[in-house]
Amino acid sequence: MSQQIQIISAPSILGLKPSGVEKLPESLINAGLPEKINSVQEIIKVPTLNDAYDIRRDSETNCLNPTAIRDFSLNLIMALTEQMNSRNFPLVLGGDCSILIGIMPALKSKGNFGLLFLDAHADFYLPDQSTTGELADMDLSIVTGRGPSILTDINNLGPYIKDRNVIHIGQRDGEETKQYGSQEIKDSEISLFDLAAIRSNGLQKITNDITTQMESLALDGFWIHFDTDVISDDENPAVDYRLPGGLSFQEVTQLLSKLILTRKIIGMSVTIFNPALDTDGTIAIKLSNCLASAFKIV
Repeated sequence: MSQQIQIISAPSILGLKPSGVEKLPESLINAGLPEKINSVQEIIKVPTLNDAYDIRRDSETNCLNPTAIRDFSLNLIMALTEQMNSRNFPLVLGGDCSILIGIMPALKSKGNFGLLFLDAHADFYLPDQSTTGELADMDLSIVTGRGPSILTDINNLGPYIKDRNVIHIGQRDGEETKQYGSQEIKDSEISLFDLAAIRSNGLQKITNDITTQMESLALDGFWIHFDTDVISDDENPAVDYRLPGGLSFQEVTQLLSKLILTRKIIGMSVTIFNPALDTDGTIAIKLSNCLASAFKIV
């Protein structure tokens, strides 16, 4: 890459639970990620406010920890804005998917950007539809302007992204979302390339379709959100909410490589990998190698 990669450690679990996901940055760093991607030596650490975690739903929003997530998001916005001003490539290591609520406002403040959302789950619940109140199953809904204003309109920037500028890749929880009554992505303008479509058409064709759509949107660039549960449960069981099936490490590496080669990617977030469920550290090594290969360093 022509840009320098800047790792930002942002291991918030406020949108999920303190089950081990907070160790994601530490685990990937110990697996040699900074050296493998030749990142900036000093890692930026965003204060997480994880000590404020409360298992009770907020009475006004019906979400877990909305105020703490808003405050954490403000910290992340500041860190990201500084890196974008420096023209570095920010690689944000979460944490859970609710870190996207701090990423997308930062992008909105700097231009008109799209989102490539790799995730096994739709993450499109509204608070009253969620069985848990966890923002990690609502983050895509929140960043597209659906939900309580404390989260959807930080710094008066909401909605942070238009539906038509979001491309969701790899969903495989369609039946589950119907069972629990989630709003349906297919009823929005979000583009959906789910696992069934990938298997039916082949990854190469779907990747070509995605890059063609990226070109047609004529945006300032795209952010990749990489939820590691998009990887096959057989190869990456180290996630809190498991689903059968998924893409292989090789397929995800191939997909990320092609997306980065478009030269339209301005940053990436990595979330949901739980090192507490990776007992021998092999999944962390595979993830760090996947990222390094995607950046064409290894």
